[in-house]
Amino acid sequence: MSIESLLVRRQRVLGKGMALFYDEPLHIVRGEGTYLFDVAGRRYVDMYNNVPCVGHGNPAVVEAMARQQATLNVHSRYLHEGIVEYAERLVALHGTGIESIVFSCSGTEANEVAVHMARIVSGRRGIVFSNGTYHGNSEAIGMLTGEGRRHATSPEIAAFPFPDRYRPLEAGLDDAALCARYVERVEAAIGQLESTGAGVACLIVCSIFANEGLPDIPAGFMAAAAERVRAAGGLVIADEVQAGYCRTGRWWGYQTTGFTPDIVVTGKPMGNGLPLAATAASRAIVERFRAATGYFNTFAASPLQAAVGNAVLDEIERLDLRRHAEQVGSFLKAALVERAPRYDFIGDVRGRGLFIGIEMVRSKAGREPDVARAREIANRLKARGFLTSNAGARGNVLKIRPPLVFGRADGEQFLEAFDATLASVG
Repeated sequence: MSIESLLVRRQRVLGKGMALFYDEPLHIVRGEGTYLFDVAGRRYVDMYNNVPCVGHGNPAVVEAMARQQATLNVHSRYLHEGIVEYAERLVALHGTGIESIVFSCSGTEANEVAVHMARIVSGRRGIVFSNGTYHGNSEAIGMLTGEGRRHATSPEIAAFPFPDRYRPLEAGLDDAALCARYVERVEAAIGQLESTGAGVACLIVCSIFANEGLPDIPAGFMAAAAERVRAAGGLVIADEVQAGYCRTGRWWGYQTTGFTPDIVVTGKPMGNGLPLAATAASRAIVERFRAATGYFNTFAASPLQAAVGNAVLDEIERLDLRRHAEQVGSFLKAALVERAPRYDFIGDVRGRGLFIGIEMVRSKAGREPDVARAREIANRLKARGFLTSNAGARGNVLKIRPPLVFGRADGEQFLEAFDATLASVG
């Protein structure tokens, strides 16, 4: 079937407006490890999808999924050792204070649970968040989506400008002074919520500000922001849906940006494609939430989720993917940083581990975002067999976020394609 005819069928049954990557969409039919294959059999290096963190079609995960589904899969109102073991393994990956878990099926659900927890425990309603963020697509959590895209306002939400050394609030400041300016904006958001009577229930942030474009943030900002929120009676939620599971070369993004959360949300890579998410906190917080809500999710905390989740953890440990992400990511980032001065349209290269952003600008001097250039490069890389996308708060950041099994040889091949692509765009 042609791409055109499949697109017509898709729009008829799913409705126009459902997003697709690239000017010429891909018809993908198979995945293996770091690679995706289209209907014609062409292989692409996947440099975007963090869900299959231990690789597309990972045999160990597939086997665990099939074995458990063939044995038993029921809801959580029966005892099952597998889900208890899985929860124990997850909380052990955090420090003290993260003791219990509420499982769900998506990051949106897990963030809804996190905010609900914070509101119950704090007795307040207000949410502090970044003006370039994304935490999910439900009506409530979707209200927190980046400043220019938010569909509603509410006296219960207040945004602050995300911290960014590349485009600082005020030029010419040293790191400490810049940090202080951003903390002042967090304090202003807190004051806004207190003035409406909502008070502060929580601060929710992606630990590495992934959707904002992976900005380099002033040292000490996250710890200071968390301190101000707690002083106002709120809790701190770390959204680790993109930042966690060894993506940065550490288990959790909050370990790289220097703060301790009260609640941690995880999702995407947990099930390597099986819908699986979690909200983790102290036992006291989780039990207050359960007592107040009686929360139940038909498909969560199931034997199938546990079997697959445990298999993913096993593969991360077996392949030492935390260290692997750190090493391969450092190599790739260093190579991209070395190339950046050659091109006036590369404003910045930043990131940690296997999560790298390349900011495209009209010129280094002006730093004006160049969305068209970022899209063009993503499309040209696709034509050379490498899948990326443009992202960030301004849409001008080339986003590199491959499965964790992405190897150095893949990186070297990408750099060759990247060089050829940049030469072709001028």
